[in-house]
Amino acid sequence: MAEGKPKTAATSGVWATVKPFVNGGASGMLATCVIQPIDMVKVRIQLGQGSAVHVAKTMVAQEGFGSLYKGLSAGLLRQATYTTARLGSFRVLTNKAVEANDGKPLPLLQKAAIGLTAGAIGASVGSPADLALIRMQADATLPVAQRRNYKNAFHALYRITADEGVLSLWKGAGPTVVRAMALNMGMLASYDQSVEFFRDSLGLGEYSTVVGASAVSGFFASACSLPFDYVKTQIQKMQPDASGKYPYTGSLDCALQTLKSGGPLKFYTGFPVYCIRIAPHVMMTWIFLNQIQKFQKQVGL
Repeated sequence: MAEGKPKTAATSGVWATVKPFVNGGASGMLATCVIQPIDMVKVRIQLGQGSAVHVAKTMVAQEGFGSLYKGLSAGLLRQATYTTARLGSFRVLTNKAVEANDGKPLPLLQKAAIGLTAGAIGASVGSPADLALIRMQADATLPVAQRRNYKNAFHALYRITADEGVLSLWKGAGPTVVRAMALNMGMLASYDQSVEFFRDSLGLGEYSTVVGASAVSGFFASACSLPFDYVKTQIQKMQPDASGKYPYTGSLDCALQTLKSGGPLKFYTGFPVYCIRIAPHVMMTWIFLNQIQKFQKQVGL
């Protein structure tokens, strides 16, 4: 009796299980390598150091070109956790849902629900790396005596755990998770829906479909997450008045007061700038993911 063929990596159940997570993490990390300088300048702008051109020139002149990549290790670790978890879980949950739906495409509402779930999973897993990234990027803006001088992402996580306790790694995780759920609902659901539209309804080729769907995904990721980001920013920067009273008692109170005073569009203050921050990384992630999947098909993975 002939021996059965040994299982290859492509047919292995283990590889089939981890493949969506590996691909998601790799695409997010590659996108971060491209976008990191833009993100670094963005953080400095948020800290009040001037316009994008002024910040970039000052950083290169005073700190060297390498300063644009400060915090890259934390950014890569964030993608290795956050994007691995969110894209991997989204694809796994989507595949399960399609099987339950007899192979038919899922309705947009179901895709949105899966995107919300994947966003919550990803943000919960990636929150420690996100905290390390923000601290490393902002460190050079602090007075010398107050700088933490983390050597890399793992050193940052070690120091935070040793100095502040393990639970401090999830400091501010609540608003981060809610924002990530909204962002991923817009990003993930709109991408799959757009691929179906561009490919099946318009008959576009593979490259045009991926680029077009990536652009749509980046726009909706920004549109869905900005209201939550706006509220989070207002809460983080509020100061007490002379009597010690804060303007908002919490996120819900901030949202209600904002809606009452400025209407729904108030939540979209600064949308063009925010979209420029969010959309490029979303687009690069999808484009890299598509190329990774093409390569794997070529080599039989």
